[in-house]
Amino acid sequence: MDKRSLTERDICTKFILPAVKRAGWDEMVQVREEVYFTKGRIIVRGKLVTRGKAKKADFVLYYKPNIPIALIEAKDNTHSVGHGIQQGLDYAATLDIPFVFSSNGDGFVFHDRTGRSVPIETNLGLDAFPSPADLWARYRAWKGLDAEAEQIVLQDYFDDGSGKAPRYYQVNAVNAAIEAIAKGRDRVLLVMATGTGKTYTAFQIIWRLWKAGRKKRILFLADRNVLIDQTMVNDFRPFGAAMAKLSTNAKTIERQDGTTVDLPLALDRKRRIDTAFEVYLGLYQAITGPEERQKLFREFSPGFFDLIVIDECHRGSAAEDSAWREILTHFSAATQIGLTATPKETEYVSNTDYFGEPVFTYSLKQGISDGFLAPYKVIKVHIDRDVEGYRPELGQLDRDGNEVEDRIYNAKDFDRNIVLDDRTVLTAKKITEFLKESGDRFQKTIVFCVDEEHAARMRQALVNENADLVAENARYVMRITGSDKEGQDQLGNFIDPESKYPVLVTTSRLLSTGVDAQTCRLIVLDRAVGSMTEFKQIVGRGTRVHEDTKKFFFTLIDFRGATSHFADPDFDGDPVQIYEPGDGDPITPPDEAPQGDDTIPPKPGDDETVVDQPGLPLPPGGPIRKIYVDGVGARILAERVEYLDENGKLVTESLRDFTKTALKKRFASLDDFLKRWKSAERKQAIIEELEAEGLALDAVADELGKNLDPFDLICHVAFDRQPLTRRERAENVRKRDVFTKYGPQARAVLDALLEKYRDEGVLNLDDANVLKVTPFTAMGSVVQLIKAFGGREGFEAAVHEMQDALYQETASA
Repeated sequence: MDKRSLTERDICTKFILPAVKRAGWDEMVQVREEVYFTKGRIIVRGKLVTRGKAKKADFVLYYKPNIPIALIEAKDNTHSVGHGIQQGLDYAATLDIPFVFSSNGDGFVFHDRTGRSVPIETNLGLDAFPSPADLWARYRAWKGLDAEAEQIVLQDYFDDGSGKAPRYYQVNAVNAAIEAIAKGRDRVLLVMATGTGKTYTAFQIIWRLWKAGRKKRILFLADRNVLIDQTMVNDFRPFGAAMAKLSTNAKTIERQDGTTVDLPLALDRKRRIDTAFEVYLGLYQAITGPEERQKLFREFSPGFFDLIVIDECHRGSAAEDSAWREILTHFSAATQIGLTATPKETEYVSNTDYFGEPVFTYSLKQGISDGFLAPYKVIKVHIDRDVEGYRPELGQLDRDGNEVEDRIYNAKDFDRNIVLDDRTVLTAKKITEFLKESGDRFQKTIVFCVDEEHAARMRQALVNENADLVAENARYVMRITGSDKEGQDQLGNFIDPESKYPVLVTTSRLLSTGVDAQTCRLIVLDRAVGSMTEFKQIVGRGTRVHEDTKKFFFTLIDFRGATSHFADPDFDGDPVQIYEPGDGDPITPPDEAPQGDDTIPPKPGDDETVVDQPGLPLPPGGPIRKIYVDGVGARILAERVEYLDENGKLVTESLRDFTKTALKKRFASLDDFLKRWKSAERKQAIIEELEAEGLALDAVADELGKNLDPFDLICHVAFDRQPLTRRERAENVRKRDVFTKYGPQARAVLDALLEKYRDEGVLNLDDANVLKVTPFTAMGSVVQLIKAFGGREGFEAAVHEMQDALYQETASA
């Protein structure tokens, strides 16, 4: 057997896997092949939605399930033994794996990322692969785990047998937290972007510490009832009878599978605590309050809980005088884990000061890059009254007949101090217009309003704009706010992907955090968002991907300039500092709005300009009386659409400009591109590489409205060369009589291939499979046609010569 003729897969099966098994690794439990660990980034370019390639490790070796310690990158035998080591190191950094191997079937190159081996990188024979015990001993020494800590670290993950496995970053987060706690750390912070499964991660941490006997009584704290209820029936369900809710209100909840369950309660009607449970879930508002009698947590002794997990710990726990901090201080002897999407660092408040630096961070930028989170478009809509302000005419009366104070009212005043109903109606019209243009009026939408009263008026305006669908079902538009019981009762239906109604929901703050609205495709901001933490949470309402309903991205319409947070250099600090203002000229949204529920393209529009005007501060003191002024019109001044680029930054540019920038990063010059194109045996391979990076040239050709060859498209868009059409290129080849040296049958084949290029733009003409379709089937069998060129090599040489002729005049230009 010629080893050099084997594929990479053959090398894995015949040489690498046997070597690993001989070293004592259990193939069924400890070895996984072709491990896909990302989903492939979702890329939105105008009307085009693509996914990039998912990252895949050839082998991952686990000491125990979900405790990965080694990675092997394989190459075929035409490559050197260490050819894959750099790729392996890149993957290992993502997967947090310390030991990396590269192999071509002749042996291994071993790299120790812990830095404890001397030398760090060595060559090993096929029979010298390390055993599980050897690598685990190195791992344990590197992590500084004693026997007690090792027992905790090796505690199994929960596995229900369904095949559900944690994602790679969840494994990294769980293992980082467990190792920190096993080594005695009692304050742990995990930073994970909204939509990345913080609660499931928390469950696995709690489960392993509980099962290991290290933590016997646990308190899970959140600030939304719906979060507690969802957690109990979903992620925390395996705790079963050991778990109860710190509440006096019995509640029946529907599980994901449609079955119902009554939540077990740890409080009776007199708010007495049943201390027989081991896992308690509580709403912090339910166990504390400003008055001493409300401080239920004091009924527990300070040493009652061994572990406290605080969900969304940025909201209040960071402030020293907050209710959360009061609870945490009471149970100061317990290990405390903070979960947050947005670490809060201000002059006055710090949760890293309390918890210490995060032991693990997974940002929104990384989540989008990996393809686990949905990217988004931002449409900024500027209303004249917001930009120019409103000054009442002399003697202008409000709805109650009182004179309106003579001053300039601006965006921060509208719907808080002064109400211009025409502005509300215009906003509702714009939202409805977007829904109609997108081709899907049933995309779940959250409209964030200034307060509950504004949410009620916005609901009314949306009802009037969508009267046809409201007539079919009154729940098409609903207000869901803290004081609206009918609305709150529909929250579960809004979240449920299977439930059609409600569709459009107006709110003030109720839906800004923690509500898992997987199918939310549109978020509308019609209120200023002063806090970057809250802004990040609002954006997080849309970042979940829902493949069943083809929700791959979402749109954020901003009427109040709230997205200026993207440009703030202090935006949430390091973990989520991914947005910057888009440079360049204003753009025109895509010209066509294709139908279908897998895209939400923006409405076509003219070139747009954004005008920002900082608002005046609100007048201090006293309760706010809203002024209602009728008959003051409002109009749209400008709109623009921004895209998230490959670095996670918002940019404002056309698809053409975006493509030009990306191509020039890939090809340094026209000469560089021409050399690459000429030397590529398969021209299609270059196109496929570009597509894998999200540069689908077809969409650019559509936007240009020209039937261009990819070669011409790249030359034209990236390097401003005058393009030729495919027809012109084909005619130039014919004029040169390139085929005269061939016999009649070979000439006929080449002529037909040229036609195929001209009409269909086929680039891989040297693929003999093309001869299996018309018109070639009428000319003879594939064997006969290839024989006309003297064999396959002659056929391929003739086609390559024809391709060189196709691009000849540009290459020599």
